[in-house]
Amino acid sequence: MRARERDGARTHEHAARRVPRRWHVLGVVAFLAAGALFVTSYVNSDGLDLRAASVTDLTSVVRQERRDTDALQTRVAELNDQVDALLAGVDDKDVDRLQRAVARAKAPAGLSGVSGPGVEVTLDDAPTEVANRALETGDPPADQLVVHQQDLQAVVNALWLGGARAITLQDQRIVSTTGIKCAGPTVILHGVPYSPPYVIKAVGDPLRLRAALGESAWIGAYREVAAAYQLGYDVESDDAMQLPGYDGPLDLRYAKPLSQAG
Repeated sequence: MRARERDGARTHEHAARRVPRRWHVLGVVAFLAAGALFVTSYVNSDGLDLRAASVTDLTSVVRQERRDTDALQTRVAELNDQVDALLAGVDDKDVDRLQRAVARAKAPAGLSGVSGPGVEVTLDDAPTEVANRALETGDPPADQLVVHQQDLQAVVNALWLGGARAITLQDQRIVSTTGIKCAGPTVILHGVPYSPPYVIKAVGDPLRLRAALGESAWIGAYREVAAAYQLGYDVESDDAMQLPGYDGPLDLRYAKPLSQAG
C-alpha cells in the first residue's frame, strides 16, 4: 500500500513538473509570434504609426492634402518665374517672337490674372443639426443635404453665359481643361480635394451675372432645396475683384486633339 502511495506521489510530481515545461514552451511560441507581428507591422507601415492612419478623419486628410498641394504649387510658380527670367535674358529673335505669342495667348487661356467688378457665389451643405436629424428620421435623403458637383457646374456655366471674363472656384482659376468632380463629401479640382463652403468668383458685369444665375433652371431647383433644408446659397457683388491666373499643368492626360487622334 505504501509502495502504491509512493508511486502515485512520484507520478503526480512528474506530471506537475511537466505542466511548467508546457507553459514555458507556449510562452516562447507566443513571444516569437508577437515579435513577428511587430516586425510585419513595422515593414508595412514603413516606420510610421499605423494608429494614426486608422483614427485620422477625412477632413484632416483633405487639409493635409491641400497643404501639400499648395506647397507644390508654390514651388511650381517659383520654377516658372526662374524659367521666365532665363528666357528674358536670351537674345534671340525667334525666342522673342515666341515669347510675344505666348504673352498674347495667356489672357484668353486663363493664364494671367484678371481684375474688375463681378460677383461672388457661395454654396454650402446643410447645417450639422439638420443632417443629424435627417439621419435619425431618414427624411430627407442624405444626398439632398449636400452640394454636388452638378450644382457647382450649374453656377459656373450660368456665369459663363452671363459674360464672365474669368471664374475661380476655391481661388483656383477655371480654364478649358478644368474638371469639377465629386469624391465623397469633397470636390476635386485640379487634383486638389476641397470641402464646403464652396466659393465661386467671377469677373464681369454684376447685373448680367446675377441675371444669368436667376435664369438658370438648375440653380432654381437647387435654391428650392436650399430653402427647404437650409443649404447655403449666397450671391454678393464686388466692385474690385482680383482673380489669379491658372498656374497648373496644361498637358492633356487622356484626351488628344483631333489632329493627333488615331
